[in-house]
Amino acid sequence: MEFFTMCVLAAGIGMGIGTLGTGIGQGLAVKSAVEGVSRNPGASGKILTNMMIGLAMIESLAIYALVVSLIILFANPYTKTVLELVGKGTGH
Repeated sequence: MEFFTMCVLAAGIGMGIGTLGTGIGQGLAVKSAVEGVSRNPGASGKILTNMMIGLAMIESLAIYALVVSLIILFANPYTKTVLELVGKGTGH
């Protein structure tokens, strides 16, 4: 059972770190875009377009972290091996 506990912890910690990094990145991107628009309001269209593209790419990193966490939880390729080893160790 320790294997499954570690899988849950790894998924939770991985998702937490992944979303922490993307949240900081998105905050910095929006901050820089707002500063750019305040300095040059005429370029707001280009700045906001580039910011939205950047935010979409940053958000994709959080989605990748979610996918990896879901794989660790539900499609772990080592689950069968661990269950076989546990079954042999207990004499079943």
